[in-house]
Amino acid sequence: MMNIYISARERKILDYLLDKPDEVTVKDLADQIDVSVRTIHRDLKGVEDIVNEYDLRLIKKSGVGIKVEGKAEHIRNLKMFLFNASHNEYTPEERQTVILCALLETNEREPVKLVALAHELNVTIATISNDLSKLQEKLNGFGLILIRRRGYGVGISGSESSKRRAMSSLISKNIDEFEFLSFVRAAIQKKGTTYTNSISERLLGFVEKEKLLEVEKVLEEMNRELPYTIADSAYIGLVIHLALAIERILQGENIQIDQEYLISLQGTMEYSLAQKVIEKLEKVFDIQIPPAEIGYITMHLRGAKLRYDKKFLIEDASFNLAVKAKALIDYVGKQVQTDLTSHTSLLQGLVAHLRPAIFRIKQNMGIHNPLLPQIKADYAVLFSIIRDGVGQHFPDLDVPDEEIGYLVLHFGSALMGNREKEPVHALIICSSGIGTSKMLATRLQQEIPEIENPRNVSLFEASRLDLDEYDLIISTVHSPELPEHYILVNPILTKEEIAHIKDKIRVQERKGILGLKSSERFRGGQGKEQFLSSLEEMHGYTQAILTLLKHLLVHEIRSVQSSTDVISAAVDHLIQQGIVPIANGDAVKEAILEREKLGGLGIPDTHLALFHARHESIPTPSFSIYSLHEPLLALGMDQEEMEIKQVILLLAPLNASDQEMELLSYISTLIIEDEKSLELFHSTDFEAISSYVTNKFEQFYLTQFTNTIDKRRD
Repeated sequence: MMNIYISARERKILDYLLDKPDEVTVKDLADQIDVSVRTIHRDLKGVEDIVNEYDLRLIKKSGVGIKVEGKAEHIRNLKMFLFNASHNEYTPEERQTVILCALLETNEREPVKLVALAHELNVTIATISNDLSKLQEKLNGFGLILIRRRGYGVGISGSESSKRRAMSSLISKNIDEFEFLSFVRAAIQKKGTTYTNSISERLLGFVEKEKLLEVEKVLEEMNRELPYTIADSAYIGLVIHLALAIERILQGENIQIDQEYLISLQGTMEYSLAQKVIEKLEKVFDIQIPPAEIGYITMHLRGAKLRYDKKFLIEDASFNLAVKAKALIDYVGKQVQTDLTSHTSLLQGLVAHLRPAIFRIKQNMGIHNPLLPQIKADYAVLFSIIRDGVGQHFPDLDVPDEEIGYLVLHFGSALMGNREKEPVHALIICSSGIGTSKMLATRLQQEIPEIENPRNVSLFEASRLDLDEYDLIISTVHSPELPEHYILVNPILTKEEIAHIKDKIRVQERKGILGLKSSERFRGGQGKEQFLSSLEEMHGYTQAILTLLKHLLVHEIRSVQSSTDVISAAVDHLIQQGIVPIANGDAVKEAILEREKLGGLGIPDTHLALFHARHESIPTPSFSIYSLHEPLLALGMDQEEMEIKQVILLLAPLNASDQEMELLSYISTLIIEDEKSLELFHSTDFEAISSYVTNKFEQFYLTQFTNTIDKRRD
């Protein structure tokens, strides 16, 4: 292949065209690149020459638009070229990125000379000076200070953690995470591949590519040990963070962390995993890694949880978050004039997303949302409503628009609803988290009813699946590791993409192959094991429901002066009922008191308190309600003092099953489901409460049964 000259605009045009499966208008291109339509027409000749060099064609349809056509392999080759491409001009944004890279690669003792930057970028010193003025605000956002002195040059002052955060942000905003790793692998495998002075190369220059791949191998092992899945984007963020850490440690740059905060992290499950990662990396690279790095890995893991943890409401203080999420749901529902109170999955999804999101915000970790511009454009009203709602119900948090964008995806999924489905088994591959994949799945089912129960997975999960088992593979991320017949779409489906998917289904129908793979899978050799697993799972739910309904109690407590008195009286009552053995009474009381010390348990804007504990001295799950004869002042979950009239007590054994924990968590969501449920749990009407809980458990059981059957089919 000859050495092709490519300008910055030509590369941007090609990047945009190659990411779109359907035609793009010249006007869209001009708006995207921020130039005139005439300029685009002038650049298209050079673009066409480059496309032809890679055995591809630039198709121009009058009145429709432009697209690149050809074999997937040739498209991947062109993308690889663009990734490595040398070009002789930069856009102002790219030029500022190069300058920032240069500054981050130096230290205060070795400043960069303005004349050297001007020479490298082929611009005047005045242009560089102007770029630096624009960079100052961006650097301030990372806690970094730009130093500019006559005779000194220019440099950056700030903490090592701030510098690393800036480096990670530059990589995530300028290089697609998946193509980043894919192209690094390809570059190492192709010994003849050379990197030139492109934006991508400057960013890749922060770390040696071989180090990055070694880090990825270690983290992939850790990923299998996690009891939950982390978002692909967060996973790659952790890969990049650690690769940067190794590189910076070897350069003698160590990170600092507040010791009290580090101690607070040490009791978490993520901390022990982070320790294992550090131990493996020390062996791989033969270096000593400071303990502070363990803290930062722990922060990444705690800020990267993706999927709903069935135990979350009873395991920690997330119930307060559920109350706030419920208030946000009510607010948004009223604004859009739609009742969202019955969307249990929306509440679960929001809490699952908000827990790590709030952690990221509080730790100033930042987040990149590549969908934000399109979300703002396509869902402007909903975006504004949710931003206002978040401001009202999370007043202590400065929630960035990137996080608001992901919340819009959660609400968008719930607002779209569902229709009847017919059997087309689809695999949906997304990178940006549960909200994105759920919204895409809902939109697909809404627009194409034939698609039944699409399965949502990350790109990493997809690599471990037999992709031949699915009728359709739809992905929001490009990857050379996917089969050629996959369909690349935007997470917010366009009309053209919907039409393309429909055409794909029609072609399969005509060939008579639709549904064959899924039916063969359903009859496969693992049917017996799957069926037994399904039976065991449903048996677990049956036993959990029986136990909790049998142990459902409503009782009045008199003459108590403190929460300690309430706990003592409640446990004594459980002993009388034969639910807690006499010998275990003191240990159970102590377990509940220990949990109370972690923070207030009163539910804000109610007269309810939720006490809960999980301990080896608790023999069986139980759910009981205690009405106080006289109100009691206690601390709420928002750390405000409040009046308590009713105490809800949820107890679980240390070895409780997943189904038992899920049921106890479900009870927590029932309490705040709507105004009627709150009113009911404020009462002492045992029959009404028992009837309500029984009815909800029946609905829950039927839903789980349906989901179990669907999983067997998948």
